[in-house]
Amino acid sequence: MEKLYEAQPYLTHFSAVVQSCTQGKKGWDICLDQTAFYPEGGGQPYDTGTLGGLKVLEVHQREGHVVHTCQAPLEVGSQVEGSIDWPRRFDLMQHHSGEHIVSGIAHRRFGCDNVGFHMGNDVITIDLNVELTAEQVAQLEAEANQYIWEDHPIAITYPTPEELEHLDYRSKKALTGQVRIVSFPGADTCACCGTHVSSSGQVGLVKLLSCQKFREGVRIELVCGKRALDYLSQVWEQNHQVSNLLSAKTMQTGAAVRRLLEENAALKSRILTMEERQFADLAQRYTGAGNVVVFEPGLSPDSLRRLCGAVQAACGGRCACFSGEDGSGYQYAIGQPGGNLRPLVKSLNQTLQGRGGGKPDFVQGSLAAKQEEIQAFFRQYTE
Repeated sequence: MEKLYEAQPYLTHFSAVVQSCTQGKKGWDICLDQTAFYPEGGGQPYDTGTLGGLKVLEVHQREGHVVHTCQAPLEVGSQVEGSIDWPRRFDLMQHHSGEHIVSGIAHRRFGCDNVGFHMGNDVITIDLNVELTAEQVAQLEAEANQYIWEDHPIAITYPTPEELEHLDYRSKKALTGQVRIVSFPGADTCACCGTHVSSSGQVGLVKLLSCQKFREGVRIELVCGKRALDYLSQVWEQNHQVSNLLSAKTMQTGAAVRRLLEENAALKSRILTMEERQFADLAQRYTGAGNVVVFEPGLSPDSLRRLCGAVQAACGGRCACFSGEDGSGYQYAIGQPGGNLRPLVKSLNQTLQGRGGGKPDFVQGSLAAKQEEIQAFFRQYTE
């Protein structure tokens, strides 16, 4: 079988003769005398498109053959037309080439080896075996983009075994037989079976999105080409919305959000102080009251917990605090020093469509019930 994608990555339409067609687990597995469909491998996903008018679902290499899985069978011996999904192929070419450039420069500049590579639908990841600082990552991104904009030609060669012995190239494993070398002059030389752009300028742009500690090194997430443009356009749109909401200039949204957070923290502090006073006043009303049920609207789960603690300390019995409203349900916090609330909360949740739990002497949760139903439950409940 002739692998047209190796020498002609820009080929999108081709003719071929069907050599075999058998039914497999996911469809009909078809082999051709030649193909432009890239089979999954080397970290690069398979191509999709059509073959003889049928949708190509998957493409894999098995026992030296490129197997195309289609929706229906094709007649053995017939000539069929193949069509590659070009936007998908070119996206993968941009990303595979961008990965080479980033990995090659990282190896040359910081002594990193690429020990893992995955091309996902959203981002691609590169695993490097050396930890990089934020400054080094920024430098890596800048150098990769400079190399792209210089528009270097990319070469694909098949060195002889003697030539290969004297060639400095990257490879994750020992290789036998004919080796395909992809060269990015000044950036990377690597053994690779994937499809690539013809010059670095066609990658367009590389954007490193994150760099996280991973095993002994780092995992970098990145996007290239049109996918990078789409990502940055979405980021711009989000920032534009934030800019409008905060009445801040586009490049000053960070400072505006910082001010907003500071104001929010100050307000939370004031609310906390006011709640503590309110809870102390409420608790005083229940001094020595024993078991009590308290309803207080508009409280967060944390505020409800603190109210329960304050009233519990005053009442000398079991304290059940609720916050919410009929129709939307109630949050609860129940405390009883030295008590075992598990039978109560089990019965409460079963009776009033609730969920929640906690320690033997303190529980929190929520109920889909009305205030009258909650009060009735506690009037009827016995240990």
